Amino acid sequence: MGSKAPARPPRLTHGSRVALVAPAGPLLERDDLTRADALCRALGYEPVRGPHVRGRHGYLAGTDEERLGDLNAAFRDPSVDAIWCIRGGYGTTRILDRIDFAALSRRPRPLIGFSDITTILNAAVSRAGVVAFHGPVARAPMPPFSRWHFERVLTCAEPAGRLGRLPAPPDVLIPRQDRIVTLSGGVAEGPLAGGNLTLLQCLIGTPYFPELDGAILFLEDVGEDLYRVDRILAHLRLIGALDRLAGVVVGRFTDLERNMADGALGFDEVLETYLGRLGIPVGFGFPVGHLDDQWTLPLGVRARFDADAGELELVEAAVA
Repeated sequence: MGSKAPARPPRLTHGSRVALVAPAGPLLERDDLTRADALCRALGYEPVRGPHVRGRHGYLAGTDEERLGDLNAAFRDPSVDAIWCIRGGYGTTRILDRIDFAALSRRPRPLIGFSDITTILNAAVSRAGVVAFHGPVARAPMPPFSRWHFERVLTCAEPAGRLGRLPAPPDVLIPRQDRIVTLSGGVAEGPLAGGNLTLLQCLIGTPYFPELDGAILFLEDVGEDLYRVDRILAHLRLIGALDRLAGVVVGRFTDLERNMADGALGFDEVLETYLGRLGIPVGFGFPVGHLDDQWTLPLGVRARFDADAGELELVEAAVA
């Protein structure tokens, strides 16, 4: 993934000042910001609200200038220790080319979010040269599983180690559809890259598309028809993006509609078409995506993927 590994930002500690920003869609409920504040405090951090975080401009959390202003102000503020996006939605591609990644490069800080935030995370790695974090947005619930992963990755300056499968304490049953399936066995090691599949496609042909040679690619999406997923994977294959991957970790594709008027394919059939023939480890069903119980994955950090065991291990620390 390039000649130089991205810089690790400082770890979060008790009292860290966390900027809450909404660079994409608007907050849908008044309680969204209250929940984000409360979650920060529950984790031991001090929330710092962006001035326009409550903004609304149609389907955006304020105008492009307002959303961009909040994000750049957080990157430039020396007192801010992390930037946590409150929600995804849509809007990051409208401002991506004007984000001050140089400010983030000068003083690396954790940048956290997922879904539409995929574009900013990948740009932070490619343009700022800083590890970024695909993890829960600040307004979302953080059950024990997600909190354990979040804190393990963002607060410990040691390798987080084996993430493994969803936990199964005695009082928790794992639904059948939550089980991890091996598509192609084997073990691979490489830097993590990826995020939301639709947003990754949006980055093709731009300076923000991730370097995938030797990478472990992870993917997720929500509310897409299966034929659209098929088409995006075909696009990635056509540009050669799948040719030199080390492995593929497929997360959850929630609310996936596979039926069409003229027939249907299974999700596993589509994955087999594009990923199962690459000759590399591939598995699907991992806790990545639009669900409460999810991993926090650091983009740019080396990981070891065992597709047979259904385990992902971070072999180096994500924070300093």
